[in-house]
Amino acid sequence: MLTLFRSFFKSKLGIAVTLAFLGLVAVAFASADVANVTTFGGVAGGDRVAVVGDERIDAAELEMNASNALGQVQQQNPTMTMEAFVGNGALDELLDQMVRRAALAEFGRQHGLRAGNRLIDSELLQLPAFRGPDGSFDQAAYRAAISQRGLSEAAVRKDLAMGLFARQLLTPIALSPVMPASIGRRYASLLRERRAGALALLPAAAYAPESGPTPAQLQEYYTATSRLYIRPERRVIRYVDFGEESIGQLPAPTEEQLAQAYRRDRGQYVARELRRFTQLVVPTQAAAQAIVAEVRGGTSLDASAESKGLRTTPIGPAAQAQLAQASSAAVATAGFQAAQGAIAAPARGELGWYVLRVDAVERTPARTLEQVRGELTTRLTEETRRTAFAELLTRLDEQLQEGASLTEVAQELGLTLAISRPVTADGAIYGVAGETVPPVLAPVLPLAFDVAEGEAQLAQVTAGERYMMFDVSEVTASAIAPLAEIREQVASFWRRDRGAALARAAADRVIQRMARGSTLAQAIAAEQRSLPAPESLSLSREELAQIGQVPAPLALFFSMAQGSVKKLEDANDNGWFVVQVDEVTAGAIAQDDPIVTAVLQQLGTVTAEEYVTQFTAAVQAEVGVERNSQAVQAVAAQLTGSAN
Repeated sequence: MLTLFRSFFKSKLGIAVTLAFLGLVAVAFASADVANVTTFGGVAGGDRVAVVGDERIDAAELEMNASNALGQVQQQNPTMTMEAFVGNGALDELLDQMVRRAALAEFGRQHGLRAGNRLIDSELLQLPAFRGPDGSFDQAAYRAAISQRGLSEAAVRKDLAMGLFARQLLTPIALSPVMPASIGRRYASLLRERRAGALALLPAAAYAPESGPTPAQLQEYYTATSRLYIRPERRVIRYVDFGEESIGQLPAPTEEQLAQAYRRDRGQYVARELRRFTQLVVPTQAAAQAIVAEVRGGTSLDASAESKGLRTTPIGPAAQAQLAQASSAAVATAGFQAAQGAIAAPARGELGWYVLRVDAVERTPARTLEQVRGELTTRLTEETRRTAFAELLTRLDEQLQEGASLTEVAQELGLTLAISRPVTADGAIYGVAGETVPPVLAPVLPLAFDVAEGEAQLAQVTAGERYMMFDVSEVTASAIAPLAEIREQVASFWRRDRGAALARAAADRVIQRMARGSTLAQAIAAEQRSLPAPESLSLSREELAQIGQVPAPLALFFSMAQGSVKKLEDANDNGWFVVQVDEVTAGAIAQDDPIVTAVLQQLGTVTAEEYVTQFTAAVQAEVGVERNSQAVQAVAAQLTGSAN
């Protein structure tokens, strides 16, 4: 329902509201977006990308924020590169966010708002990234976190202050809108509205040139659309995985080793007695003796306890030392002196006077070396293998750290290196749709994309079981694909886009013919091309809501006036739609229809978003904002490497 109203209002969700309720530093340690703002004036220097009132935003700040933001994006999309990040307009959007925040802070200061040190301190205390193991604010964690991101404490505190200014200004605006009931009924009726009309698609393929482009046209188009051809970084990984089997056959334990192990673990082989008890604890010796007398007189211990509002507890199996540690030496002595099924003499322990019933006695006789030889042999063999494997891992790591090649170390183990095909950071085999790296290689991919070429590494695949040695033998940096390698792809895109442009012109001709009295079908037929026939539409908004993701042509269909005709570009550049609305029938809404209340709540949310957006724009106009486009372009060039 709310999606429909957003399409009417065309409001921008997210940016302004985020500014209202989240400080950029608070987001920074979850989304790595921190602004470090210093105070100078004017856009004169090339090192400042914008000036907001008396505050300037330096190029270094924008560059740092872009790097941090890219890191956050790469957590969801490992193949995202800075070139694609900048090429898709993210740098401009990032600067817009920084400008909006700075403008709100400047406006707040000008109008007497404050964000004092104590209030900033309270914000710091709420950030999870700055908490220690006990959940409270940790000064060391705080300094380490900001240092890791190249921030100063002053910068962090200033940015938190900016977030507080934004919150003070925008929270009342976002919470205030209340729409009249008459408007709620009006828009609620739209949900019951039914529309009739027609829809036609003019495919780009029907108008695309069959030949071309010329070399000059191809080069010009390639230059203009180069961001579409950015290839991700890919790496070739040489690796070998191994486990304890790599240490081969070890000699069996000697008699001396078995004897030493037997002496070491003698406590496991001596005679033992474990007992199970039913326990009752009472506060006084007299109460304990009275219960013992009742039980010995024929009453069960459980019944005696229940009659006094008490409850027994099962204990064990436990050795005498364990029972002594849990209660007292006197209680343990009494419990282990009593016969099975008997009630032990009351004894005092930590919680009071203990009454124990001996439920079971489990005696294990002592075992000689000969009796445990098989058990000891198995245990010693496993211990020896684990020790040998740990020593092997240490030795391999030292060899790699000292510069030994991966090939040399693999040969020492008698293993053959596997070599991957070029892979991307998300584990995909480059250029092969749907194919990914072997599962054994997947756990080390993040490290493989972080080490230098030729730098051999030892990594854990499965804790304590499988390990891998690997290096990166070839790195192909992310870059725009050369035209010579993708000429046909670029040419097909050119023909598609040229066809889309001609389809747009055709859509304009169709609309002109309809304005002169032609039907949509007649106007389409006049194109004298093989085009799909128009599709009749008859749909209510309730039926539209059931579709889920509403197609763009239908969204346009339900936003047009009766008797109007409009064109719409296909989202995938496949052509242009011509949409016609012939009839609009309003829905009937009763005065007490609950849908009205729901609509009013949603309209209030949408209106709040619009108020915040408009207020933020007005604030920027009042405090004054200057952007240095040359400096922004320089930052973009620096980030993408094109400045070198």
